[in-house]
Amino acid sequence: MPRVKPDGGGTITFFLALGAGRQMCRLATTYQTQKQALSYLQRHRTEFERIARTRLASGELEDGLVVLSML
Repeated sequence: MPRVKPDGGGTITFFLALGAGRQMCRLATTYQTQKQALSYLQRHRTEFERIARTRLASGELEDGLVVLSML
C-alpha cells in the first residue's frame, strides 16, 4: 500500500513499493483539496501503480519522480 504525502492543492505524492525499495510518484489532479485528490488516488490505486511501474521500467522519470495525471 502506498504511503501518501500531501504536495499542495490537488497533487498527491505517494511511494510505490518495489520489493525492499520505494519509488516516489506524484499524481496531479484537478481536485481543489488534498482530501478529494487522496480519495481519487485510493479509488484508482491499482491502475496508478500499474502505470507507475510501466513508466519506471521505461525510464520515464521527471526529477527522479514518476509523474502521473488523472485517468
